[in-house]
Amino acid sequence: MQIEPLVLTGRHVRLEPLTPEHVDALNAAARDGELWKLWFTGVPDAAHMSAWIDAALMAAARGTDRPFVVRLLDSGEIVGSTRYCNVEMAHRRLEIGYTWYAARVQRSAVNTECKLLLLQHAFESLRCVRVEFCTHWHNRRSRAAIERLGAKQDGVLRNHRILEDGSLRDTVVYSILDSEWAAVRNNLLFKLDGTLAP
Repeated sequence: MQIEPLVLTGRHVRLEPLTPEHVDALNAAARDGELWKLWFTGVPDAAHMSAWIDAALMAAARGTDRPFVVRLLDSGEIVGSTRYCNVEMAHRRLEIGYTWYAARVQRSAVNTECKLLLLQHAFESLRCVRVEFCTHWHNRRSRAAIERLGAKQDGVLRNHRILEDGSLRDTVVYSILDSEWAAVRNNLLFKLDGTLAP
């Protein structure tokens, strides 16, 4: 079973299917904070954004990924990207990853609502039993954000990936189970109602 293209809309953001036409908007979002300079992330610079989009769309065609752009509802501006990846619907399992946002919307309601929309669809529509999050050991901001969602750390996969610069990535793996979803959903809704974690 493959996840079909879909649009997910909340109060602050809309997640729309990624297309090649989003290249300029994503380049503008990545320039806010020069996100490609963070060595422990995979945000492309302007010279590589088109290839990054092409790779995401090829993964979507294989059925392993479903990539989105993140659009602000109040301004219509695209401020980042996220996706379902490593989809294994035979096991009712997927990962939420490749998430990045323009610096000005980081630590705002944007990430909280994006994760709420993605998790709600995964657990309530796709009937997943497990949703994973993976990040670089050195990406402490990402690790803290994942933990604020209510995900639990499963472990660390050492020397898990060889990055483009040749360095080895230790991957921290987190998950949320279907039995935990109700509490996680309530926590995310609470944060969106005006009590975002500091």
